[in-house]
Amino acid sequence: MPYAAALALQMELCAQRQADAIANTVLVVEHPPVITLGARKSENKLMLDEAALAAAGVEVAAVGRGGGTTAHNPGQLVFYPIIKLKTLGLGVSEYIRRLEGIGIELLAGLGVESGRRKGYPGLWVGDKKIASIGVQIKKWVTFHGMAINLTNDLAIFEAIVPCGLDGVMMTSARQETGRPVDMAAAKIRLAGLCRACFEKRSSAEPNCV
Repeated sequence: MPYAAALALQMELCAQRQADAIANTVLVVEHPPVITLGARKSENKLMLDEAALAAAGVEVAAVGRGGGTTAHNPGQLVFYPIIKLKTLGLGVSEYIRRLEGIGIELLAGLGVESGRRKGYPGLWVGDKKIASIGVQIKKWVTFHGMAINLTNDLAIFEAIVPCGLDGVMMTSARQETGRPVDMAAAKIRLAGLCRACFEKRSSAEPNCV
């Protein structure tokens, strides 16, 4: 789904969720090549100008989410939860940890051990970054979300300083394991993890890492 179309859909669903017209919802997508610039301008660092990126077929989009510059392209799995945090009793920090937990479980199922790094939202494999998080919340409803590198071309990240962090190397599940990734199966697995993590349950704690 083109990034602009996904963002417009998120905004529409966010308004509907604020009005309780829909239930908590998660979008699962892949995007054509696009670089997005976050709300923190100091963290938005491009290595090529926008004209050069456009010539290479890469769109540039400024958005209001947290975090700095990131990139999306086919083979990267992106999910956008549209969730009213108060319905699950979650604060913002706990919500971010839930997103990271979903990513950790998804990657573990693909044979990749990933983890958190204090002060740096997202997921890491050693000193390499494999997943990025950028969220925005309006009236306690979330949008934007998490992008996990599975089988995408990592060359797109050479055009940016990921999340404003100089010297960060990006990796993917395919690069870490040397094996292809079944994207259709990964999307089904991700949907199941989101349900397990975000469905309101009678137990005190959903199944999240």
